[in-house]
Amino acid sequence: MQLRNPNGLSYAVVVLLALNIVFDLVLAASEIRALSGPDEALWATTFVGINLNLAYSVAFTLYVATGIVFIVWFHRLRKNAEVWAGDLQSRKPGWAIGGWFIPIANLWIPRGVAVDIWRASRWQPHAADGRGELVLLNGWWTVWVADMVVDRIASQLYKRAETADALTTAATWSLAGYLLDAAAAVLAILFVRRLTSMQQAKATGMIPAAVTKTHPSAQ
Repeated sequence: MQLRNPNGLSYAVVVLLALNIVFDLVLAASEIRALSGPDEALWATTFVGINLNLAYSVAFTLYVATGIVFIVWFHRLRKNAEVWAGDLQSRKPGWAIGGWFIPIANLWIPRGVAVDIWRASRWQPHAADGRGELVLLNGWWTVWVADMVVDRIASQLYKRAETADALTTAATWSLAGYLLDAAAAVLAILFVRRLTSMQQAKATGMIPAAVTKTHPSAQ
């Protein structure tokens, strides 16, 4: 099994996550506008010159594309982790993909895979976790799960809303969901860059050692 460079994929993930943040903020602003007035027509027209129906469609497409590229990046890092510390990986590489698609279980399986990858990617894989070492990973995961829950609640509230008060409640939850999604995307960018740089540094550090071991004359 060979190491594969994850840098290109990480750049793509970061760009897509940044675009998600932009659309999250635009759609959050639309919810704030909706909350400021009872006119239901505001919900399906425009905001700052942007057609909201188009914005929702683009945001959904962007979300799907981001998920696909992120999972491809995630799987590549999991394969690299197998090279460095296969014994620390509690799940097979396929779980880096499949774990995201199992209802309910996807709230914890990918995090477990991420922790295994993180430990394998540091300089001393078998050492105990340092104090606060997993704060970024856990922070990203916590906010992402909270976003998933809030989005589900907002969606159900919108489906059942039949009064102005009910629409206001749904809009409030939806606004919270967009803000959480933006926060999760920011943390995801930091997580992607940090874990990618860890693997890049470790892979680069292995090159001289491998050359020296294979060619003693290089010393």
